[in-house]
Amino acid sequence: MMSRFTVLLTPDLESGGYTVTVPALPGCVTDGATVEEALQRAEEAISLYLEDEDEANLAAPSRAEVIVASVDVATSA
Repeated sequence: MMSRFTVLLTPDLESGGYTVTVPALPGCVTDGATVEEALQRAEEAISLYLEDEDEANLAAPSRAEVIVASVDVATSA
């Protein structure tokens, strides 16, 4: 069975690369030097997270679809 997860890639402006978070899985965070590496590591992190969850017999976390949106805010600059 395949499940789809939304992941957020945030550029690390200081050291380069990307930090990846998985909103549906609290605490599931990884990183990678490139987008491709970050996504590959995200797949691995999600698999490990779910495996640990199964082993601990925890209730499945909410996997509701995440809404990603933008807002415009007036600034002085």
